[in-house]
Amino acid sequence: MEAIIILPAVYLLLYAVYIGRLIYGFWQVKKVTHEGLKPKTTFSIVVPFRNEADNLPLLLESIKNLNYPKELFEMILVDDFSEDQSQSVVYKWRMENGTFHTTLLENVRISNSPKKDAISRAVPIVVNDWIITTDADCIVPETWLSTYNDYIQNHETEMIAGGVLYQGKARFLDHFQQMDLLSLQGATIGSFGLGSAFMCNGANFAYTKKLYLELNGFAGNNKIASGDDVFLLQKAVAHQPKKVHYLKSGNAIVTTKPVETWKQLFYQRVRWASKAADYESEFGEVLAWVVFFGNVSVLVLGALAVLKLLPLYYLCFAFAGKFVIDSILMIQANVFLRKGKLFFPLFSGLLYPFFSVAVALYSFYGKYEWKGRKLK
Repeated sequence: MEAIIILPAVYLLLYAVYIGRLIYGFWQVKKVTHEGLKPKTTFSIVVPFRNEADNLPLLLESIKNLNYPKELFEMILVDDFSEDQSQSVVYKWRMENGTFHTTLLENVRISNSPKKDAISRAVPIVVNDWIITTDADCIVPETWLSTYNDYIQNHETEMIAGGVLYQGKARFLDHFQQMDLLSLQGATIGSFGLGSAFMCNGANFAYTKKLYLELNGFAGNNKIASGDDVFLLQKAVAHQPKKVHYLKSGNAIVTTKPVETWKQLFYQRVRWASKAADYESEFGEVLAWVVFFGNVSVLVLGALAVLKLLPLYYLCFAFAGKFVIDSILMIQANVFLRKGKLFFPLFSGLLYPFFSVAVALYSFYGKYEWKGRKLK
């Protein structure tokens, strides 16, 4: 019995150490302001999409409203065999906005990863120095490209990750996703601050075409359906870590939509979690296991308390300690991404260990659905 109690305590202590390191790393990434330097950098905005007829108009309008010279960027939209009116939406927008350099391509499937195939399809026709990816269900701020331009002019970099935020409704499902994303964004920024970047979000991700070609694109991880962002990042960190940066600026945060159902959320997180087993980052792989066993430990202590094999205050102390250190990381991310808007993580914190462990276990053995497809 002592071992059953001691092991969770050790795992939770290790969990606290690693999250504490991320909290420290978060502060090491300096926040940058929008300077409005003369536009020089050329961008190719690549948007893979599938069945996004409802969302594409908002994305395209936000790109139209960018305060960046049209001659310095192009849009390449890659249709991944949509079954709705997505292509018609793009055609209509292109006819109404002919001054924008817009290309629509059809995806060519060559691997198990539709999104990687879509980006690979776009790269050969990219004419600009920088590729910047986002998703069809996103909205970009008008200062998006100009803020990247400022940063590129001020730093020697060839890959930049940016912030992503949900714009959801006042319901628990959306609140839970917001808390989860805050923790992921906090871990992302913290890992950059520690010099061990292993995670980013393809909804706001930029890299030079030159670097992409040097890394041989997504070669080596095409068997994994997801990971167009993290695996490319990890290859770049291994190749030239000093050229991989995080853009900690409120003027470059991309907003996206949370999913609509718990089933969609579960499959989405399974899709994300399925990448962890193939991480090339030692820090990322260790952190994934530490987080998993930290959450398992809370559940084990909870089960022992329910069976009255452990005093209830043990569980309360363990949960409170985990909750506090998680909240510190989320508060950091919340101040940056949401300007400190009030949030209450308690209920999400109670559900998260169950959700996280279920996602992790299912990702090893189960299949999932995404965009109408069944994937492993």
